[in-house]
Parts: sequence; structure tokens; C-alpha cells
Amino acid sequence: MIHFNQVSKRYPSGQEALSQISLRLDDGEMAFLTGHSGAGKTTLLKLIALLERPSAGDILLNKQNLARVKKHRIPYLRRQIGLIFQTPYLLSQQTIFENVAVPLIIAGFRRTEIKSRVRAALDKVGLLNKEKLFPEMLSSGEQQRVGIARAIVNRPGIILADEPTGNLDPELSKEIMQLFEQFNQLGTTILVATHNIDLIKQMPYRILTLSEGRLINDD
Repeated sequence: MIHFNQVSKRYPSGQEALSQISLRLDDGEMAFLTGHSGAGKTTLLKLIALLERPSAGDILLNKQNLARVKKHRIPYLRRQIGLIFQTPYLLSQQTIFENVAVPLIIAGFRRTEIKSRVRAALDKVGLLNKEKLFPEMLSSGEQQRVGIARAIVNRPGIILADEPTGNLDPELSKEIMQLFEQFNQLGTTILVATHNIDLIKQMPYRILTLSEGRLINDD
């Protein structure tokens, strides 16, 4: 469960990125976050992942108040969350398998567990047969799938995606959204920030619209 209660975010420059945002996403819900460039979408996702702290208001993640999370506990909390970006930021000198394994290595998983989890994640995104290749050998759509596999390899309860289809053509974008649907059907809570209005209006999910840092619509 993600719950925003009158949340605002003002940066040191004076820019107010978010103003009095109140919303709630239930466990297992899938929703889209949209709005113009600079509307506050990325900031909202960063607040959930504790990449930023709110200036005012409360954010509850699975009933835990994020304002009370100590700095040294943040990495443990982030293991509950899979983060996906417009650019997957893959390590060019590492194989696909090694790229997806990074979160598990950091978390201290054993080698046998890493092997089984990475292969399961790659299988889910249809790239198991390319685990020994390097990122430059893949298409842009395949690279984004690697980023998704890396995000889900920890089996998080929440996936946050920031413009995951921004660099992809319409057909590939649809495939990526279908992947999110599959994860959601397994019970994962998913929030996707996107400009792709035409695509998400074809899908039967809630749409949250931001404008100038305010939530102006919740369909």
C-alpha cells in the first residue's frame, strides 16, 4: 500500500515540484501517472523510493511512515521496490546475466540463489537465451527488458517505472506494458509514469494526472 497525505516537495532552488498531493494505491493495484514534462511525476516516484524526502506531509509505504526511516535503513526498504528508468543504464562490460545479478550480489545472496533468480527473471522477460550476450548486442527493446529483469530479480512487492517506453516504438511500448500487466497479475503493485496517453487509455487501469505539481485528475 502506498499512501500520500498532503505531500509537498520544494527543492532548495525554490522550485515546488509537488504541492499537497493526496493519493492511495492499494496492494496489487496497477496505475499510470501522467502529466506534462516537469509536472512532478519523477519527483513523486523518487519520494516513494526515498531518493528524495518530502518537504511536508506523510508518505506511508506498507503502513511504514517514510519520514521516520533512518538513513541506514533506506537500502533495506528499497529492496521492496523495483525501479525502472527510461534508460536502463546497463553495464556495457558485463553480460546480461551479470547485469541482472547486480542487486542480488549487493544484497549478499549465495551464488546458487543468484543463478536461479537471474534465470527466472530473464525467462519472464523472454531473454533467457541471451544471458551470455553483452548489452550492445541487444536491441533497445531488449535492453529495456534487461532493465525490467534487474528490477524484478529481488521479487519486490512494488515496481516503479519512470517513462519505461520513452525510447521505444509503439509496438515495443505495448509489449513492455503487457509485461507490467503480467507482473501485476501475480500481485505486484505497479506505478508507471508515462507520456504515452494513447497507449495507456487502451488499458483498463487507473490514470493519475499531475499538472504543475498538483494532482488534477484521478480516473
